[in-house]
Amino acid sequence: MKILLVNHLLDPVSGGGTAERTFQLARFLTVAGAECTVLTLDIGIEHEVKASSHGGVRIVAVPCLNRRFFIPVMRRGMIDALVADADVVHLSGHWTILNALTFRACLRHDAPFLFCPAGALKPFGRSRFLKWCYDAFAGRKLARSAAACIAITESEKSDFSECGVLPARVFVIPNGIDPDEYLLEDAQGAVARFRRASSVGESRFLLFLGRLNSIKGPDLLLEAFSRIAARVPDVHLVLAGPDDGMREMLETSVSSLQLCGRVHFPGYIGGADKVAALHAAAILVIPSRREAMSIVVLEGGICGCPAVFTDACGLDAIADEGAGVMVPVSVEAIASALEGLLQDEAELQRSGELLRRIVQRHYLWQSQAEQLLALAAQVATNTSKKTCAGSGAV
Repeated sequence: MKILLVNHLLDPVSGGGTAERTFQLARFLTVAGAECTVLTLDIGIEHEVKASSHGGVRIVAVPCLNRRFFIPVMRRGMIDALVADADVVHLSGHWTILNALTFRACLRHDAPFLFCPAGALKPFGRSRFLKWCYDAFAGRKLARSAAACIAITESEKSDFSECGVLPARVFVIPNGIDPDEYLLEDAQGAVARFRRASSVGESRFLLFLGRLNSIKGPDLLLEAFSRIAARVPDVHLVLAGPDDGMREMLETSVSSLQLCGRVHFPGYIGGADKVAALHAAAILVIPSRREAMSIVVLEGGICGCPAVFTDACGLDAIADEGAGVMVPVSVEAIASALEGLLQDEAELQRSGELLRRIVQRHYLWQSQAEQLLALAAQVATNTSKKTCAGSGAV
């Protein structure tokens, strides 16, 4: 089966969880026997192109004219050719010109497509008027025209209903991880190097991994840490991630809160450095104001790292199994949860181990790709039957 996966970003720095999801699904779909092509923009994907070429995934990266609105530049007929060659198209994310152009090509070729907005159906954050316009001219029709829609969590199903998509056409395929990517040949050495590079020394530390952006909530975590810092003097805070407009404000807050030397900004970390940070952290904290389903907590889980996350992270299923601590989106709730866990070493170990087992059991990319491949095969078969019926074939 030929599958065309479309996502405007594969860049791990700026693309976030949707980029990771597309990249990993393509890898494991190929392992499962599919022939995968990924259509994306040529922004920061050198590693992904190299890794995918070795794994048999074809990546078509087109130039980007404008990085604010991610306007693609491509030759005439390029998308039509890619769509016509695929058995099924998979659109990831929302509010992107690349998705809209591919959607129009799917309509022209009567090609079946799957749609996974990854929690982005409801407008949130900046440019709300432009998002409303996108939905009015393309977004809602795209969702209703999909052969099947994919939610990342059970709670996301209601977003589709509001767009007029029948519940029977929505399937839940969660995020996942590849456990092989979180193994360290020299764990002790890698952790020591991260501790030196981030300046935490031998201290316990709380770890934030994500863009320094209001949606991700690093300001909430910093304020929460400031409220408990005096009572946990051996604990530091590491805010790791690329600046997305908040770093200067956060650094100013650190100074005014008199926390210099205890809050650290190592920037974006990936690869072995990220894995080492997850192995070494006392607690992984996901203070997001809104998120479809945090992949970071799955990454922490496979490393046995305890987690505190807000109830806006799409992690209700994990919290229901008693793994991690889920709290409201508030400074007070985050501070209280952190202080309680930091004072209970036994609970930290129990929570981290339980989270690791749950991730291994339910959240691996291999099983998610197999679910997606089965859905794609079903959609392709149904489309073929309709075509035969329409042409009068028996």
